[in-house]
Amino acid sequence: MNSRQRRGVILLLLSVLCALAAFAGVLSVIDDVNSKVGPEVTAYRVKGDVAPHTPLSKGQFEEVSMPERWLSRTAVTSLDQISGKVAVTTLKAGSLLQTDMIVQRPALQPGQQEIAIMIDAATGVAGKITAGSTVNIYATFAGEKGGKAAQSKVIVSNARVIDVGKLTPISDRNDRSNGPTEAVPITFALSTLDTQRVAYAESFAEHVRLALVAPGTTPGGESTLTPDDRTYTLDKDK
Repeated sequence: MNSRQRRGVILLLLSVLCALAAFAGVLSVIDDVNSKVGPEVTAYRVKGDVAPHTPLSKGQFEEVSMPERWLSRTAVTSLDQISGKVAVTTLKAGSLLQTDMIVQRPALQPGQQEIAIMIDAATGVAGKITAGSTVNIYATFAGEKGGKAAQSKVIVSNARVIDVGKLTPISDRNDRSNGPTEAVPITFALSTLDTQRVAYAESFAEHVRLALVAPGTTPGGESTLTPDDRTYTLDKDK
């Protein structure tokens, strides 16, 4: 072996040693990172904005993996934790779901009942009423020939909404060509008397509408409406 060949062999051996050293360095860095990061766990990220008081479902979230040591103690790690819960505030798309972002769905108070009615989305404050909202429920009744004039009545004031369903196709029960073809089922928590009022209005009123009450009104509280305020007829404006 001449000197040129010996130099080649030496350079080859040095290259192999450098490669082994570099590989060992990479393994060392990986081990160091793993020791600092720790095992990964499952968390959940919000897919799209979720409005306050909206009932939560698994389809609203996507699964992500991240180091356990980087996850806060309040992070939701199982979607079983959202069962029966609603959003406290607006959940922004891309944010990690935390237990302090959600609360149990409002429950019935003693003496209350649940009643659900179909509300035409176009006349029911479309898109603005959510679980936890407070509304006044209005019903309009047709006039009678030679009798009572057409009336609009506040059937229930300060009604508490506990659930808002999905837009549902409906048949026009009164056979009016201009009747709604889609409606939203809305569930209320009401006293027995108010439940009867709503059931009567849904059965006999021409229309049932909802008016969103300003935040701060106590659901189920005493109404400030007088008897004259509850009923409106056109002759009041004369």
